[in-house]
Amino acid sequence: MKKLICFDLDGTLSNHRTNLEEQNRRFLDLLGQKYHLAMIGAGTCERIYKQMEGYPIDIVGNYGMQQSTVIDGEFRLLRTTTTKPDREYFLKTMNMIREKYGYTEYRGESVEFHPSGMVTFPFLGTKALIEDKLAFDPDRAKRRIIYPEVCALFPDYTVFIGGSSSFDFTAKKYNKYDAVMTYASENGFSRDEILYVGDDFADGGGDSHIRLGGLDYVEIDKYRNLPQKLAFLL
Repeated sequence: MKKLICFDLDGTLSNHRTNLEEQNRRFLDLLGQKYHLAMIGAGTCERIYKQMEGYPIDIVGNYGMQQSTVIDGEFRLLRTTTTKPDREYFLKTMNMIREKYGYTEYRGESVEFHPSGMVTFPFLGTKALIEDKLAFDPDRAKRRIIYPEVCALFPDYTVFIGGSSSFDFTAKKYNKYDAVMTYASENGFSRDEILYVGDDFADGGGDSHIRLGGLDYVEIDKYRNLPQKLAFLL
């Protein structure tokens, strides 16, 4: 019997960086009457909360580096962890990748350093237009070609094929499997009571550690199909 259902956001409950659709919001309401729900995301807790337009749900953000909840309708950040990346090495190495593979044109900054210590390499830059990002690599094929090389260049980090047009980097111990297991332990759920719902379980995907860790999961092919894919839970 599953008791805890953990969700990814982009590609699972919504399109990339877009608000939660009404049908999926209503479906979460139905699931919440029967199960404990939580979000397990790559972005910050605040960003996920705003993208979900204030939906009252526990959020574990930045692959486990943050956690938040909602109390009396107010967002509350419960904890945040920070690390210190080697900025010089990231900038130098990412510039080398751009030169080698021809990704030298971009808008904004070449590398994004998050306050948490997470790092994002946005191929199109930090100020890229959302429509350009969505069209850049929808099947992740471009990034999968160079993913092994990037992993080898950053052996002290976990590397994710993040979002629609980027790589994300976290310290080795931060990934969605460990984030889920920590949250479950803190809230009294056993391993066999957990179900994870996501869209990106292939190697390098943001949800890949869930598969590698052997947790039960449901893969969502299109976010608008989520209610149909999870109808068996009601």
